[in-house]
Amino acid sequence: MRLTVDPIGCRAHGLCADLLPERIRLDEWGYPITASGPVPPGLVAEARRAAAACPVLALRLRPS
Repeated sequence: MRLTVDPIGCRAHGLCADLLPERIRLDEWGYPITASGPVPPGLVAEARRAAAACPVLALRLRPS
């Protein structure tokens, strides 16, 4: 599974980085930058929660 961010839909709420700091950091404007590569199996459940919690559904978890 891979995390992707819709850069047009994202509104820089930052909730994703709060919920999944192991894979997401925020740039200087508050927009998420996801770690490259697949999400480790031990973090998939947390990644699903972070994607579901995005207020504008801009964070997505997709098959690799």
